[in-house]
Amino acid sequence: MNLKELSHCLGLSQTTVSRALNGYPEVSEATRKRVIAAAKAKNYSPNTRAQGLAKGHSRCIGHVISVRDSGEMVNPIFGDFMAGAADTYAKHGYEMMLTRVEAQSEAETYRSLKARGSVDGVVLHAPRMNDPRLPLLREIGLPFVVHGRASGSEDGYAWLDVNNRRAFEQITKYLIDLGHRRIALINGTEGLDFAMRRRMGFEAALQAAGLDVDASLMGSNDMTEGNGYANASVMLDADGAPTAFVVSSIICALGVRRAVEERGLRLGKDVSIATFDDCLSYLRNGTDTPIFTAVQSSVRDAGAALAEMLIARIEDPTGAPDTCLWETEFVVGSSTGPLKD
Repeated sequence: MNLKELSHCLGLSQTTVSRALNGYPEVSEATRKRVIAAAKAKNYSPNTRAQGLAKGHSRCIGHVISVRDSGEMVNPIFGDFMAGAADTYAKHGYEMMLTRVEAQSEAETYRSLKARGSVDGVVLHAPRMNDPRLPLLREIGLPFVVHGRASGSEDGYAWLDVNNRRAFEQITKYLIDLGHRRIALINGTEGLDFAMRRRMGFEAALQAAGLDVDASLMGSNDMTEGNGYANASVMLDADGAPTAFVVSSIICALGVRRAVEERGLRLGKDVSIATFDDCLSYLRNGTDTPIFTAVQSSVRDAGAALAEMLIARIEDPTGAPDTCLWETEFVVGSSTGPLKD
């Protein structure tokens, strides 16, 4: 049943019924009770989007993905993040808008969303160092939160991130403690803030152990199975091949494992792999026993938490921006073992 049909049943105007349901003081208490009772009896559910628009709010959250980051839209990690965010939006009566734009049109898209009142706020994905989107969104007054951090951005902003540097320092040190000295890094796209922090953690662990940072053992690309396979294949076929890999995604780690096994090498015996695991709902790291040694943090939980943070900022845009740094959980799987003599 819609508002028009409910109004007809009550013999009242749609305006009166709407005002009664939204608590306007000019509607008498008797009329309000009659309207609410009828709405319950007929299972009427008001259109929260329409209510919001009437009050100057869209009840919609925006996610803008530029072409340069469009790989994220088909990435299972992005899908799990959005699923977590969508659960929170639904709980608070918000809808979600996903927009893919050309890189050169991204700034104009944000301006247009604000000017048209299409969204009440946005989530920023794939932040870069000195990310120009942050000052832009402050300038146009569109509430936002960042999934990750944007190093070099001076003003405070709301963000949720994983302690990527510490996580990668931890798993690299673990491999060093197992005796490995030729350790490779298969990282996310260079220039993205999280990838920079992971590389810093990897390098810090090597340097603390007195080991050189070898550029030939470092790869950076979209975190796909194919890229993991391609990068690992080149390194394994070269002189001075690595005995261990640190990998930025369990998806990419599957490609590294394929390259290892294709060469007749045994995982955890001849070559070790330690990875970041986003705890994907449809790509679990084993069941009772982890397949990969990993640092873990749920990207679905991150989506839900960031959505809560953004809604809080929409409701109180003058409040101090919240920030949240999550530590990872370290698990040992069958993919790592001592350096083979």
